[in-house]
Amino acid sequence: MIHRIDSEMTYSIVIPAYNESARLGATLEGVLAYVQQQGWDAEVIVVNDGSRDNTAEIVREFAKKNPILRLVENPGNRGKGYSVRNGILSSRGDIVLFSDADLSSPIEEMPKLLQALDAGADIAIGSRWLRAELQTQRQSLHRQLFGRIFNLLLRMILGLQFADTQCGFKAFTRRAAQTILPLQRIERWGFDPEILFLARKFGFRVEEVPVRWGHSGGTRINPLMDGARMFQEMLRIRWYSITGKYDGGVVVSPHPVKTLPGGPSRT
Repeated sequence: MIHRIDSEMTYSIVIPAYNESARLGATLEGVLAYVQQQGWDAEVIVVNDGSRDNTAEIVREFAKKNPILRLVENPGNRGKGYSVRNGILSSRGDIVLFSDADLSSPIEEMPKLLQALDAGADIAIGSRWLRAELQTQRQSLHRQLFGRIFNLLLRMILGLQFADTQCGFKAFTRRAAQTILPLQRIERWGFDPEILFLARKFGFRVEEVPVRWGHSGGTRINPLMDGARMFQEMLRIRWYSITGKYDGGVVVSPHPVKTLPGGPSRT
């Protein structure tokens, strides 16, 4: 799938990072080389989430030779959700994508999301489960079970009809990002469902796109502790909606929610 490059379009790639010194160097080499290869007018933003290692120093060293790279510092360790929001709201691109620091979905999959935006989506989300055969390294069975239970609860509590809300590979038009992210309140692992809940609330079109993905052994999620926290965050999202905490955004003309490829469109 080839993305149509618009010479006037600008792109931002946001990478949240917490104690990522072991793999950040390879990630930045790959992302920067890919952006250069594509010839995009782009920026790469690493958001340092209060790391205790030399994550920030690695970014600064790369930035000396790569002016498109910027470091954004959080006020301490605030969580992945806060990092993504901070990075996106600091970005300048017409299109903004965030990617996990381990590149579980290779940056070369980015054109698939851009193609969905070209076709009219406001938000394109990578999915590990629309085409499971694209997974190069699967999670353990207990983590897969946890993910399926979590997905079922999302459908029941928040009405999110997606195969995969948690893949750390999502792209936004600037309008969608600037409407949704200022209203985001969840700062840790449960922020993905909140973003998608807000997208539906304000009528943005979301397309779920199958991408290559491989499980990284360094993922810092405890299925029991973080699972309980994420369940609480689901309930918080519902409560925030009921109590009007999300009011004030700009409602756009409603679009259907689509899944690529195949599958029924959903409103």
